[in-house]
Amino acid sequence: QVQLVESGGGLVQPGGSLRLSCAASGDVSDIRATSWFRQAPGKVREFVMGINWPGGSTYSDDSVQDRFAISRDNGKTTVNLQMHSLKPEDTAVYYCAAGRPGRLDAPEDFRYWGQGTQVTVSA
Repeated sequence: QVQLVESGGGLVQPGGSLRLSCAASGDVSDIRATSWFRQAPGKVREFVMGINWPGGSTYSDDSVQDRFAISRDNGKTTVNLQMHSLKPEDTAVYYCAAGRPGRLDAPEDFRYWGQGTQVTVSA
């Protein structure tokens, strides 16, 4: 089993930045990729960005491609999501997911999920 713990959410003004972290523990040998998803009230969960652990290739949704960045700490089991130029529409609960997905943007492919962290972008 793998446990995922997110941190770094909070309230930020439009145009601001936040850094989310997802720390994995347990049987981390079962992880080949980590992705971030988000869910706003009344909306379906949507893909944000993902990273493959072997090789470090990444994939992002078009809505965040020029504003967000994903990285994995070298030699560690933490994946970070750096968010810049935040907009009110980025407001959501952000979840990290890990496992051996067929696709980084397919939530049904991920076995392990964190509890979520709230990001609120408001003046």
